[in-house]
Amino acid sequence: MTESPEQQRHLVVRRLRTALTRLPHWWPLPVCVLIGTTSGLSYGALAAPRYEATSYAMAVAEAETDPSAALGYAQSYGRLTTSDATLSYAQGAAGEPVRELRSHVRSETSPDSPMIAVTGTSENRQRAADIANAVIEAVIVSSGHVSKDTGVKLIKFTHAMTPDQPVSPSVPLGTAVGAAAGGLLGGLVLLVRPRRAGWSVSAQVPGPTAEGGGVAQDDRELVR
Repeated sequence: MTESPEQQRHLVVRRLRTALTRLPHWWPLPVCVLIGTTSGLSYGALAAPRYEATSYAMAVAEAETDPSAALGYAQSYGRLTTSDATLSYAQGAAGEPVRELRSHVRSETSPDSPMIAVTGTSENRQRAADIANAVIEAVIVSSGHVSKDTGVKLIKFTHAMTPDQPVSPSVPLGTAVGAAAGGLLGGLVLLVRPRRAGWSVSAQVPGPTAEGGGVAQDDRELVR
């Protein structure tokens, strides 16, 4: 008698469940480690290298301005680094349109120092330095337009240099990170997965002693 497709599907599912129940309960751990290791190895081998270069500018208060104002203006100019006006001015020297440039630049400021750090990222090492220098120049020029009103101007502190090494993970590092992540995921799966039916731990419970000093009897209780 020929089985229907529905019956065949149920048969395949039943056989799969039977095969899974025969595996040791810790099987997700090595599987997750293997998947993580393979993913990390593939990423490290196939991903394009990414380079970063950083340039710095400093806010300086002019003669009649309170020096503490430089810190506040440094924070403000740091937030303006990725604005459309700044990136539009920098796109020519950076060699990228504003939309692409926005995803390849970031800025950082310090609450204790009137310093602005602009970091450019790219798959090309020279382009990363060009992006950082173009954006920091654009911020400095913008600050110069209003320096008479604010009493604070930006000056370039350091020039971004062409990086020698990529910041993207290497093949050994990517493999190690993938294996560690897979092991962590596998451990979490073991913690949250339901236990199999019949999984029990036996504990010994002492029984009553016979009158007159007989030997105690052991009674085993199944704890589920």
